[in-house]
Order: sequence, then structure tokens, then C-alpha cells
Amino acid sequence: MAAGEEFGQEVTAWSEDYARAQPFPHIVLDRLFDEGLLRRVGAEIPSPLEPNSLFTADVQHLQERKFAWRDVPSLGPESTRLIAFLSGKPFLDFLTALTGIRGLLPDPHMWGAGFHQIVAGGKLAVHADFNLHPVTQLYRRLNLLLYLNEGWDTAWGGDLELWDAEMNACVRRVEPLFNRMVVFSTTDVSFHGHPEPMTCPPDRVRRSLALYYYTYERLTEDPHSTLWRDRPQDGGQVQMAMDGFWGRK
Repeated sequence: MAAGEEFGQEVTAWSEDYARAQPFPHIVLDRLFDEGLLRRVGAEIPSPLEPNSLFTADVQHLQERKFAWRDVPSLGPESTRLIAFLSGKPFLDFLTALTGIRGLLPDPHMWGAGFHQIVAGGKLAVHADFNLHPVTQLYRRLNLLLYLNEGWDTAWGGDLELWDAEMNACVRRVEPLFNRMVVFSTTDVSFHGHPEPMTCPPDRVRRSLALYYYTYERLTEDPHSTLWRDRPQDGGQVQMAMDGFWGRK
């Protein structure tokens, strides 16, 4: 599934990189997973470009042309296998060793998670995520993004942007390349997004698997939904706001 035998050898160095990363704890890891598996997963995901797609669209101005699919019963066998691995004890132990966060739990509801696809011209405004699960009442601690974009041309955009707490500058950009995993801590100031409209061809989509991890431990922040933020160049077009739907991202 993934290079599990290597985790023990690498996780100490990775955990140091994670803790030191700016603008908030995160890490970018490449080629951890079997590429054949990821291709088979990709083949199971219906395209939002197809007629009668299973995806549901979110066309708010903050998340233009984004499609999400978290219908667990409709997942194919390879997708189910991958998500089960990323939700199982060995991988949770790896995430604990990587981040130092104990008691991590997966989300069987996949609330706000699942397979996300954004089509040409799409974007996602900079934001910090909701922090309380509406069903389990657990506290969100980690985001995992696994990109499935084989043959992605970086000129098309779609980079994940990580912004500082004051929203003065983008500190890091992460290209959404195939078999790249990003893990980062979820806090009130872990501002991220890909706010520039993509310029990919109309027959291409930006694809990722998003999974979120929780703990019973309550953080100091008050419960909230998604917190949207303006970039300096946005000129006030994006407002800090509740999006009116817990877990929408």
C-alpha cells in the first residue's frame, strides 16, 4: 500500500521537519504509495465532467467549480482499500509519530472529506477549517491531502498555498502532483487554499483525496465553521464568515 517499512526509519527526521515548518506545522511527502494502486483508485472516481456525475457541485464564490464525493457505499474496492489503510492503526500510529498528536481518530462519516475535484477556472479561497465534528463532537486536528493528478502541468496552477497567521503573505506553495501527500495541523490560523483560478484544459480536473483526523482533546479555540480570509490583493472580496454548513470546505 505505502512504504510502511520505511516509516520507522524516516519518521524521526520527518517529525522534526513537521514541527519546524512554516507558517504552521506541515509536511510534504512524495511517492509513498504504490502508483498502480493510485491509478486504480483514480479510475474508480467518476469525473464531474461526465453527464449525470455522482459529484455534487459547490458554486459559491469562495469555492468555485469544486466537486466533492464522500458517498462511502459508492466507493470502489481500491478506493475503499486506500481509505481503510489511511484510517487504520498502523497509519494512525505513523501520524502520531509524525505530528506528536496522540489519540488520533479517523472519521467514518468523512464529513467534508472524500474525493475532491476542481475543474478549469476553479479555485478555493484561503481559509482555516471547521474544528468540531457535527456528529461525533470530536475536535479536528489534522488534514491529509493526497493528490491524484498524473501528468499535471504546473503551469496550470492549482498550487496549495499556506499563509501566515496575519494573512500578509503566502509562505509556501505546494504543487498538486501525483502521489504527493500533504499533512498539516488544523488550527484557527492554519490558513490555506488555492485562490487563483486554474488554467488547465477543459478536459482536465484537479483531483485529491482529503481525510481529516480528530481527537477527544478539546483545543483552546471555540467551535467554529470554516473561517474565510482575504489576501492583500483580494480587496475585501472574501469575508471572514461562517459558511452556514458545518464541514463544508
